[in-house]
Amino acid sequence: MKKLSISFALAAYATSAQAGTDTWFTPLTESAPVTTPNSIEELSQPWVAPEGIHQKNILSLREVEDAVLSPGQSIVRAPGAGTSASMFDMIDYDPSGNFLFIPHESPYGAGVTRLNLYSCESQILFSGDNRGSVGDWSNDYGAFDPCRFTPNGTVIAGEEWTAEGRIIEIMNPYAEPEEIEIRELDSIANVAHEGISFSKKYNDTVYFVDEYNSGSLYKFVMSTPGVYTTGQTFALSVDDFASTGGNAELNYNEGANASATRVGAATWVPLTDTYGTPLPGVTDPFRNGPTSDPRTDPTCRGGRPAADDVNATPYGRPEDMEIGTLANGNEVVYFAATSEKTVYTIEILETTVPARWNRVGRRWVWTPAHTSMDKTIVRTFVNGNNDGTPKNLGFEPTTGTMSSPDNLAQDALGNIYIIEDAPNGSTTGGDIWFARDTDNDGVAESYDHFLSLRVDGSEATGMVFNPAYPEEFVIAVQHPDSTNLSNVPNGLGDAVWMFNLTNIPNEQFLNQLRYAHASAK
Repeated sequence: MKKLSISFALAAYATSAQAGTDTWFTPLTESAPVTTPNSIEELSQPWVAPEGIHQKNILSLREVEDAVLSPGQSIVRAPGAGTSASMFDMIDYDPSGNFLFIPHESPYGAGVTRLNLYSCESQILFSGDNRGSVGDWSNDYGAFDPCRFTPNGTVIAGEEWTAEGRIIEIMNPYAEPEEIEIRELDSIANVAHEGISFSKKYNDTVYFVDEYNSGSLYKFVMSTPGVYTTGQTFALSVDDFASTGGNAELNYNEGANASATRVGAATWVPLTDTYGTPLPGVTDPFRNGPTSDPRTDPTCRGGRPAADDVNATPYGRPEDMEIGTLANGNEVVYFAATSEKTVYTIEILETTVPARWNRVGRRWVWTPAHTSMDKTIVRTFVNGNNDGTPKNLGFEPTTGTMSSPDNLAQDALGNIYIIEDAPNGSTTGGDIWFARDTDNDGVAESYDHFLSLRVDGSEATGMVFNPAYPEEFVIAVQHPDSTNLSNVPNGLGDAVWMFNLTNIPNEQFLNQLRYAHASAK
C-alpha cells in the first residue's frame, strides 16, 4: 500500500474534564477467583462490581459466528491462531455514542469491526489477507491494538507486536464495507503502538507511546494546526536521566537505569525538523519493521532507535494513555507503564521563547516570539508496588494487587480508571482500579478497587466511556479460553460488555457526572 500523509483537524470532540472527585463507590476487598470456561458467570455476569452497576453483553464471537443476532454479520478471525484469532482490543465509541469500533489484535489478518449499538449488527470494515503469516505485510496487518475515533471524523488503528508498526486510517468509517477507504500514515513514527491520543488543548499535537520494555513517549506537532502534510516528531527525555547514569539503549531497569532519575523536569527532544526530515545522527523514525530490539536487529521499527539516538527516557512497557487537565489548567498526559506497576503523568508546561534566528537544514529562518510546550514535568500518578500509593484509603482494605496496569479510561469528570493486563490464565481475576486524585495535582492519593474479572484465561481491555451518555461505559474481554473453539466447543469467546451507572446509590456523583458532561457541550 502506498503511504500517504493526511491532515487531522484536531479540534477535540472529547470533553476537557478535570479529575478530582472522591471515590464514588464502596471498593471491593478482594480479586475475584476465575471460573471455568463458558460458566454461567462468564455468560451472564463476568465482573464482580460495586452495588448498582449493571452489566450486559452486547457482542461476542459466538453470537456473530453462529448468527445468533442477525444473519450476514461478520467479524475478523485469523485462521489457525487459537485464542488470538480475533482478540478484541482497545475499542472506541464514535462521538454520537451509536457505534463502537473494535480493532483485532490477531497476529495476522487483523482488521477493524464496526458495531451498530442500535441494530446490534457487526461488520468488518477492512482486514488483511493473512499473508503476514509467511512474512508478507504488503496487504496484511497485524496486532491492531489502539483504535481511536479522531477529531476529524476518521478512525485510526495501530499495529503493536506483529506487522510493521504502522498507523492505518479509515477515511469514511460510516460507509458500507465495500466502500471503505483506508490509507497508511507516514507522519507518525513506527513503534509498537498502543496508547495514542489527541491533545485537547493544542490542536496541532498527537501523543503516542512505544509499548516496549525500553519504550519511550512521543509527540507529533503539525507545522500548521489542522494540516498534517508536514510536522515534527519529538521524544520525551527527563532532564536528569542521563546525568544520573541513564542509558536509553538499555531496558528501563537494566544496569544504571535501575537507579537513574525518570521523573521530574523533562523536555520533548526533536527527532526530525519541522518538515519531518530526520535530524543528523537520528534514525529514520518512519521506517517499517518488526517490533524487535534495535541493539540486535538493524531492521526494527524506526521510532525505537530514533528515540535511543536522542537519549529519550525509557519506561517499562508504556501502554495506554489519556489526556486531561490539571487544577492549574495545564494539560496532562497519563500513561501506564505495565512492567513497573506504575501510572505516570506528564504535565505540559507553557514557556515563552524569545524571537530569534533558527537554522533549518541549510537555511536560517526567523522565528518570532512564541509559546513553547516543549517543557514538562513527569510525576508518579499511581505506584502499584508494595511501598507505593495506598489502596482503598478510608475504606475496608483489599487483598487485591495492581499487577500490570495496561489500559486507562476517563469519565466525564476526568477521573482515571486503570485496567490490568491480567490474569492470563491464573486463578485470580484481573482488576480495574479507580485513581483518586481529589486535588487534581497529577498525583493520586489512593487507588481504589473498582471491578474484578473472573473469566478464565482473559484480560480486560478497551474500557471507554460513552461520549454521549456519561453514565455508560464498555469493556472488552480479550482472549478467554472460551475463544479457542477446539478446546471449548460453542465458547462465548472475546466479548464486549456494556455497563450502566444509573442505579448506583450515589446520586451526588451521578449529578456531577451529568453536569460535567452537559457543561462540556
